Amino acid sequence: MSFHIDCPHCGRRPVEEFFYGEVASENESIAGADARNLDRVFMLDNPEGIATERWFHAYGCRRWLTLRRDTRK
Repeated sequence: MSFHIDCPHCGRRPVEEFFYGEVASENESIAGADARNLDRVFMLDNPEGIATERWFHAYGCRRWLTLRRDTRK
């Protein structure tokens, strides 16, 4: 499934031109660097509803965008 992102600089573009960016966070209550990395990479929150996300337009204007997306659609 593919979707499009409305870039304010380049217009409507396919998601394949963008890279998803996340706010880095680590759960300090987990002992060991390997276990923390595993938690950060694979144990993601997936809330239903409106999500605020950061995307980098790598194959366009090369700027970061902050988007609000409804994950129910």
